Amino acid sequence: MNRAEIAVTGLGLVTPAGIGVPATWAGLCAGRSTAARDERLAGLPVDLSCRVPGFDPVARLGRRLIWRIDRFTQLALVAAREAVADAGLDPTGWDGTRVAVVIGCGGGGDHLTDEYEKFRARRIRAMSPLAIPRTAANMVAGEIGMDLQALGPNLVTSTACASGATAIGVARDLLRGGACDVAIAGGTECACVPLVTAMFAQMRVLSDRHDDPATAIRPFASDRNGFVLSEGAGILILERAADAAARGAGAHAYLAGYGATADGYHQTTPDPSAQGVTRAMREALRDADIDPRDVHHVNAHGTATPHNDLAEARALHAVFPSPPPVTATKSIIGHSIGGAGAIEAACTVLALRHRTIPPTANLDRLDPAIDLDVVTGSPRRRPMAAAMSNSFAFGGQNAVLVFRAA
Repeated sequence: MNRAEIAVTGLGLVTPAGIGVPATWAGLCAGRSTAARDERLAGLPVDLSCRVPGFDPVARLGRRLIWRIDRFTQLALVAAREAVADAGLDPTGWDGTRVAVVIGCGGGGDHLTDEYEKFRARRIRAMSPLAIPRTAANMVAGEIGMDLQALGPNLVTSTACASGATAIGVARDLLRGGACDVAIAGGTECACVPLVTAMFAQMRVLSDRHDDPATAIRPFASDRNGFVLSEGAGILILERAADAAARGAGAHAYLAGYGATADGYHQTTPDPSAQGVTRAMREALRDADIDPRDVHHVNAHGTATPHNDLAEARALHAVFPSPPPVTATKSIIGHSIGGAGAIEAACTVLALRHRTIPPTANLDRLDPAIDLDVVTGSPRRRPMAAAMSNSFAFGGQNAVLVFRAA
């Protein structure tokens, strides 16, 4: 495959830490969790969520557009518009046939549950004729393509919690293969809805610390007991570095490596030997042609579930002679499932750009079996040549991205 260097020229974020890249970055560096009680989840075994604050879709997208799209698409559209503008690109003037859209999404829209209630009540004529296009996962990429006139390859990847990272890796391959010149890549999800929350609660992977929601998510802690579902979207604009330089665009960082593997072990539990995760990290480093000792930061998958955190720590110790400083973004903004990998990739790029590692919230007592240098308390400034972003999923699907500083 063509080994063209891939530049990250634009970023867009909509997260529980804030709307837009500056707000999200400030929220991450503040180190305070966004988890809170959610009245929409009242009566469920778990009623915690991380929601995007003050998101007004009408004000941002217009009433006519939001009438036909679900919230997960709304979040992605806002992030995509920010990323395109940040990259200095003008959709009214570009050759849309050379622009790809690749978005990760684990489930799709929650509006389907509203339609099901009408169906159960036999109110068939009250059902929306737009229910399918509004809730289908593929429509998030379709709507971004329509909104921005991106007319090249238009795809949605679905690898559960790794979906967003997988999308970025696939977009990289499209660029290297010559299928496009610009890729709008990322992930989105609105996971903190009643039906989804109830199903995850039955799996016993959610934190139920209702008495103190702000401390509920505790990655790598000895008393961790699960994550909090969230919503959000992260978008990266990817271009071949030579093309970006030719149009005078700067790079936030370079997407240097991508590794994807499968555990082949269990539906929901990671392989305790961490062999699949370890291979994904090593493949990403080999693809990047970067020595493990030159990676100075890892944005961990860090779900705060007992088995997942331990497996990730084992993999990090297997790959790195001495694991670099780690942070767990989910401790602050929760777990947005299909959006998580892309949001965390964008946060990894920001850490490289600012030479700053945001802290992990709520880590009072590190699990002694984990033995990692987890950044806590306040942001840690340090020189960084490269950083890694890990995403692992139910089904044992692993995606790892390695970024090099610009």
